[in-house]
Amino acid sequence: MTTFDDREHAFEAKYAHDEEMKFKAEARRNKLLGLWAAELLGKSAEEAAEYARAVIKADFEEAGHEDVVRKVAADLDGIADADAVRAKMAELLVVAKAQLMSEI
Repeated sequence: MTTFDDREHAFEAKYAHDEEMKFKAEARRNKLLGLWAAELLGKSAEEAAEYARAVIKADFEEAGHEDVVRKVAADLDGIADADAVRAKMAELLVVAKAQLMSEI
């Protein structure tokens, strides 16, 4: 194999790793968002875990994160609006990335 081939494979591997980490961070963020929203809704621990799974699943409805925003904002109607949910998502993405990095 040439040096060029080695570099190409290294870049491909890095891209695949970065995409996997991005997916994991967004899924973790959605779980944390679900737990946050469940707390605001006064759900029990078991109900909160189930709700967090529902939030994670909501992210697979369409590309991007607006499907999650719509679900959580609708569930938190009168408690938090879509802008508050987006702000919390941004905050929790940082937390999720930090948690993933601490696991490595």
